[in-house]
This record gives sequence, structure tokens and C-alpha cells, in this order.
Amino acid sequence: MYNPDKIKQMSLLNKYLPFEAWIAYRYIKFKQKNSFISFISMTSMVGIALGVSALIIILSVMNGFQDELRTRILGVASHIEITSSNNILTHWEDLTKKLHESPDVKGSAPYVDGQGMLVSEYGSQGIMLRGITSELEGNVDDLEKKVKVGKLSDLKPNTFNMILGIDAAKQLGIVVGDKVNILIPQGSYTPAGTFPRMRQFNVVGIFEIGMYEYDSGMALMNLEDAQKFLQMNDAVSGVRVKIDDLFLAPIVAKRLSNNLSESGVFYVSDWTKKHANFFAAVQMEKKVMFIILMLIIAVAAFNIVSTLVMAVTDKRSDIAILRTYGAKPKSILYIFIVQGSLIGVIGTISGVFLGTVVALNIHLIVPFIEHLFNVQFLSKDIYYISEVPSKLLFSDVISITFISILLSIIATIYPSLKASNTSPAEALKHD
Repeated sequence: MYNPDKIKQMSLLNKYLPFEAWIAYRYIKFKQKNSFISFISMTSMVGIALGVSALIIILSVMNGFQDELRTRILGVASHIEITSSNNILTHWEDLTKKLHESPDVKGSAPYVDGQGMLVSEYGSQGIMLRGITSELEGNVDDLEKKVKVGKLSDLKPNTFNMILGIDAAKQLGIVVGDKVNILIPQGSYTPAGTFPRMRQFNVVGIFEIGMYEYDSGMALMNLEDAQKFLQMNDAVSGVRVKIDDLFLAPIVAKRLSNNLSESGVFYVSDWTKKHANFFAAVQMEKKVMFIILMLIIAVAAFNIVSTLVMAVTDKRSDIAILRTYGAKPKSILYIFIVQGSLIGVIGTISGVFLGTVVALNIHLIVPFIEHLFNVQFLSKDIYYISEVPSKLLFSDVISITFISILLSIIATIYPSLKASNTSPAEALKHD
């Protein structure tokens, strides 16, 4: 039946598209006589779209985990730590003055570390003790923002106050205002023998870092109180340093180590060394996951081979007619390359759109699924992070898009060459 709109549309396509692209567009339309070829084409597009979207989502989640862990770890740890032998650093004030001569140093704060046993009427638990100066702590981390009840300024000298992690408080039934006992390995010598030293502390606050390791195993106290309790006199365990760019920590640490070498023996370590294995494992896992999921895209892309092989077989008479009308083998080659490439491009763009939408809204999607099926994907007492983070990187999207389209183009070469080598006489002999 005569359809003027369709005729107009075809004439416009013929006017603005090259000859090969116009024929490829006609072939790729899913309303064809051979519905099986259309089905395989659609399957190839869906496979590429799902592979691309899965890769974008997973890499975004892994980027989010890496970024979130780095942020939370450095919220308690530090960019650079400087200590001495046996973790005893004397005359730390002079060291701090020398550190601030470097333009790379943004802030510093002393700390005291120790280990003990936290004892309440509901049980006991090992705890990491950290003595801090509330006035200086904000120079190196964000602990003040992590305190949910109370504040760091409540850790005043000679009060023996303590701020406890939220999970440790829950496990031992401790609330703000309670008094708890802490035992440490350093012994007190008496006529009856050596006994672990014990001291009662007042719980004046609760903090929540968001990492179970710290929330269940760390307690904060005043620096002077920690020095008295651990019998360190005026010494500290070390000095924590914050710099402008945390990714330059190894370079700055080496520079500071060289500057301090004249003043004595100091051990300078940065966050990349302290957590090197962990972040290296995350980075390796990301690379392996990229390769595995890229194989899924490759499988979907090479479905284009079977699609085009069947299309070439089905269109043998069309190819012969085009050749008899003067079409060159190169034109036939371009027709099927464009046809296969369009399948890959459409699938890739669809996958990029789907993956980007999910990656940007995963903080809403995951809680919805957890609520719908009454499950929890990340248990807080097992994993470092109890929520699924996501960080979409433009570089990841570009690399995934490029590789996906490249694989699609490579998959078109063999069937396109086969089509260009079709002999018109042989094709029309049986028609």
C-alpha cells in the first residue's frame, strides 16, 4: 500500500546518509522477514547493554568502597605518623616545631597508644586506648564530627574521662555517665606480687566512625591521663601529621624523614604503607573484576558474528543485485560493518545509560531491595562498611564505552569480508 510518510522518510535518509549506512539501517530494522535474525540481533544488543551496565555498576561500587574506606580509615588514622623506638617519643614539642617548618605540613597532633581490657558488669573486651589533645586533634582528623554523644573537649586533663565506640558500648551495656574499669598489661608491683594496673574511667561520650574495627575496639581519653595511666611521664607514642594532598604522602614522608635525620632516629610512615596490602588488594580485585566482566561484553559482542553471518546468508540475492547495479565489494564490506557496529553502539549506549542511572542511585536501590526482601547485604559486624557506596568515574565510563564499541567493530570484520567476496553469479544461480 502506498505510504507517503514512509516514502518521505526513506528519501530523507537516502539524502543525508551515505549509501552504505542507508542500506545498513534498512537491514538492522527489527521488522524483517526473517524474525530469527532480528531476535539474534536484539539478543546481541541486550547482552552488550547488560554487560556494559554491570561493569559500570560494579566498578562504581568498588570505587565507592575504596574511597569510603580511605575516608573512614584516615578519619581515625593519619596521613603520616612519626615515632621513635619502642613507640616512645620525648621532646615532641620540638619535633612539632621542626615539622611545621615544612610547607607540606598542614597540621600535627601528639598521641598516646596503648592496649587494655575494658571491664563492665556485663562482661569484658579488649580495647585500644588512644590519648589525644582535643585542642590539637582537629588539625589531623575529623574525630570531632564522629562523636555522637558528648564532645572531644570533655576529655580534660586529670578527669580520667573517656569517649567510647558505639559498638563497644552496646556490647558491654555502657551508657554515658557510667563508670568502667580498664586493665592494662603493665603491672603494679606489690608485696603479694605483680598485678595488672587498673583504673576507673568516666564515660562522657560515644563516637561512631562507621567501621566496626574502631567502633568496637577503641576508646579515647585525654593525652595527660593516658600518659599517667600508661606511666609514660611526658613522652608520647608519636606525632600525627596531616598534609594538603594525601596521595603525596609517600613523597612528603620521605622528605620529612630526610629533614629529621639530623635531629635523631625517627620512624616516619605514611598511610599507604600502613594499609598498603589492603588497598593493593582492593585495586587488584577491581582490575580482575574489570577483566572478567569485559569477557561478558566480549561474548555478547561476538554474537554479532553469528548475526551477520546469518544476515549475509539471508541477503545473498540482495548483495548480488547490488553488485550487478555497480556496488563495489568495498561498499558491501562497509554495509555489514556499519550494520554490526550499529548493534554494538546501540547496545553500548543503552548499557551506559542503565549503568549510570543505577550507579548514581544505588544508595536508594539497595536499601529498597533490603527492605523488600528483609535481608542485609553487608552486616556491620563482618564488613568494614554496612552500606553500599558508589562513586562513578567518568574515566571508567569512557574506557568501557571505547572497549565495547571496539569489540563490536572487530566482530564485524569476518562476516563483512565474507559478504564482500560474494559472487553475484553464484548468488543468483539458485534464485
